[in-house]
Amino acid sequence: MAQRGGISHIHYRETRGLKVAGGQSVTKSAILTREGNKWKPGKNVGGIGTLYALCDGEVYFTKKKGSYRTTKVYTVINIKPKVKKKS
Repeated sequence: MAQRGGISHIHYRETRGLKVAGGQSVTKSAILTREGNKWKPGKNVGGIGTLYALCDGEVYFTKKKGSYRTTKVYTVINIKPKVKKKS
């Protein structure tokens, strides 16, 4: 008999939120956040609900005011790309 109902592990509180810290090195396609509307994608970051890195580099955060008629302040997640050394 099939089980009905229940919640997927993705929706548990422990799995949501910020997954990296400022100054941390990340690789391409690394997940930065899950299911958050506090954070917005910035430079070299993609996604809507789950933000991920578009290149290798170092994470840094900036603040941005909301648009017209809102006083909310968003945290923007950016990635500073790694500089490739010429040999």
